[in-house]
Amino acid sequence: MKTFEYNILSFPMTRKTSLADMQASLNEKGADGWEVVSISTSEFANVGHTVFLKRETIATGATA
Repeated sequence: MKTFEYNILSFPMTRKTSLADMQASLNEKGADGWEVVSISTSEFANVGHTVFLKRETIATGATA
């Protein structure tokens, strides 16, 4: 059975380069096997974006 682990990242949109920073960070996570599942955006008080990621875990000692 596949299992997953999850990660949550927050990206405040307070600078002009924030989207480029977000892209670079997500590319780094992607290189480590993380996949974006969902993005939540809030314009209230410049909160920015919350990104939810997942990646498959490596099962140890499991039999198929």
